[in-house]
Amino acid sequence: MKRRRRSRISASPVLVGAITAVIAVVAVFFSYNANKGLPFVPTYEVKAELPSAASLVSGNEVRIAGVRVGLISQVKAEQRDDGRSIALATMKLDKSVQPIPEDSTVLVRQRSAMGLKYLLLTPGKSDQGVKEGGTLPESQADEPVDMDQWFNMFQEPVRKAIQKNLAEYGGGLATRGADINKILADLPPLLRLAEPVTKNLSSKKTDLRGFVRGLSQAAAEVAPVAETQADMFVQLDRTFVALAEVARPYIQDSISEGVDTELSVIKNGPRIRPFLYASADFMKALRPGAKALGESAPIVARSFDIGIPVLRSSPQLYDELAPTARSLRRFGESSSNNEGLDSLIRTSQILTPLLRQVTPSQNVCNYVALLLRNVASATSPHNDDGNWVRAVSVLPPVGPNAEGGPAATYAQGGGSYKTSNLNFLHSNPYPNTAAPGQSPRECEPGNYPEEWNRNVGTMPARTMIGNIPGDSGIETEGQSQKQLNWVTK
Repeated sequence: MKRRRRSRISASPVLVGAITAVIAVVAVFFSYNANKGLPFVPTYEVKAELPSAASLVSGNEVRIAGVRVGLISQVKAEQRDDGRSIALATMKLDKSVQPIPEDSTVLVRQRSAMGLKYLLLTPGKSDQGVKEGGTLPESQADEPVDMDQWFNMFQEPVRKAIQKNLAEYGGGLATRGADINKILADLPPLLRLAEPVTKNLSSKKTDLRGFVRGLSQAAAEVAPVAETQADMFVQLDRTFVALAEVARPYIQDSISEGVDTELSVIKNGPRIRPFLYASADFMKALRPGAKALGESAPIVARSFDIGIPVLRSSPQLYDELAPTARSLRRFGESSSNNEGLDSLIRTSQILTPLLRQVTPSQNVCNYVALLLRNVASATSPHNDDGNWVRAVSVLPPVGPNAEGGPAATYAQGGGSYKTSNLNFLHSNPYPNTAAPGQSPRECEPGNYPEEWNRNVGTMPARTMIGNIPGDSGIETEGQSQKQLNWVTK
């Protein structure tokens, strides 16, 4: 009786295709829902009440101290009994942060310049934790003011003027680096004076936060009567009759938008106050300059009279500079040029330590100029057939172990009475050339001590290895006046 062959999945193409399709569908499902959390992964769900969702959407991250600890699974609107609407965000957090303290705070922060947001969760210090499914109240949520919202309080002409001012001020500050550095150098005394003031403001006894909250509550009390105040200004015809046709729309707009402006000023005023104090001190320091500017105003006016024709001819210069700028741009974009500049930079970095040591031998001691002069003078004698090479033979000392023949040790005296004082080893392989780190700062080659100069060619009757004792000085032959002036510094 034949055995039945075992059936295999691979033997059925239809079954293999069906299983592949199911796996693909499951993978697509998981990928589509990945922004809501992976399935079968346990999470810690907490809700938070926000004054405004501030463009927060499902799938945005939840972070603690910049670390991602979860994501937003749902954001929906809820209406309170007093008619206000708030946003309720549901967070799915990692089990590693469970439980979070019940006095924790939340804040919607901007993640990128394109408007992407995330929810910043700041754990509190309470020993009690938020239970699974619990809710952080609205009182523990801060409402941010994004940069685009802050600029939206200005009308379109004002925003365009701000853009133009930024461009003009940027160009004005482009060549003021030295002045700005000087201002920064003068800031430490100001900061030392501001330190006790900031400590006083940050003290718990000052209760600056309570003061700001009080101002905010006062502004909130005034907000409902904003329209009444606007009507009051409209009804003051005796004062504004001359401005009614021209300025009334703008005054009404400023009143209607003034509430949000006041709230922003109340919130950001404490941050701006140190800048205003610094600006006041800067204006006091600027007062002598303004006085001097008033005295020099006629000169400035004449410079304007001269500069206007020059500026009128500037477009022609700009037209001629355009091809130059394009050439410079092509030069900068060339990879071969950049590689060459990089090679020059590396070469400079390699040569800098050597040049730092060698440069004083010419700048101070004038050795390079003397060497070139001696080389030129060696071939200066000539006749009609050509130049000669002038040479002088130097005879070594005579005596035991002298340089003129084989030696068993270094020369240390001996010989005839005429040469015994010369038959000593005198070697200075690394003479001082006024290089950095050498002490004393002297030009040793070519400068002999005074007792040697009394009898030219006479060396001391003792063995000498290394630098000559004493200071040989830094004056050599042929130094320029600039070198001598630098030497005397």
